[in-house]
Amino acid sequence: MIIAITNQKGGVAKTTTTGALVAGLKSRKNNVLAIDLDPQGNLSYAMKADNKNLSSHSLLVGQAQIMNVIQHTLIGDIIPASPLLSRADIEFDMIGKEYKLKEALVSIKNNYDFILIDTPPALSILTVNALTAADSVIIPAQADIFSLQGIGQLYNTIDTVRKYCNPNLKIKGILLTRHNNRAIINRDIAETISQTAIKLDTKIFKTIIRENIIIKEAHANQQDIFTYDPKSNAVADYNNFINELLESEDIK
Repeated sequence: MIIAITNQKGGVAKTTTTGALVAGLKSRKNNVLAIDLDPQGNLSYAMKADNKNLSSHSLLVGQAQIMNVIQHTLIGDIIPASPLLSRADIEFDMIGKEYKLKEALVSIKNNYDFILIDTPPALSILTVNALTAADSVIIPAQADIFSLQGIGQLYNTIDTVRKYCNPNLKIKGILLTRHNNRAIINRDIAETISQTAIKLDTKIFKTIIRENIIIKEAHANQQDIFTYDPKSNAVADYNNFINELLESEDIK
């Protein structure tokens, strides 16, 4: 199963969710590969990957074979990002540029139970590559109006990718993150996002990821949350989310 974690709105815990899924699924004896397509490389940093040599950029431009790009870290396997990815929309002008990641994954995708793609906070050729390669999409979102706008704009991109590149792409659901249920406006917008999910023919996951300082502390210490504080609310929330994800009827 190849899953893209995406939302064009930044700060909605895309990288946190990707990293938590890598660690949580691995702890359940799954073979997991993370792919960092964000030029900022936050996931690569959090997983202690070396982004000074071969990277996802090297792979997409054909400078390296995928087996030479995968790094094995204590947290899990990863294809790290590179700042060079920031030039992708200008640099990727070849025919079939939308399919570069999908083509690169063919030889190794059966080696993993899950391949998780962390995308940049923009609807770029990198995001299109992720959506073209993926079986499904998870959309992290905060209960605020900007996240709601991001979901609507992302759906238009998903619809275009389905039409031209990947007709079987599914939206697994919207994951509410960094949630503070005490804020009335959060509750109101959460209801609006729920109505939006129905219009997009998807769902809001039952699990809600609460705001938690442990997540930032774990990132700063380059540890996954399961190792850093296994008794935290963050671990409890992401464990619940993984349970919900694994119970999905279409998980392979």
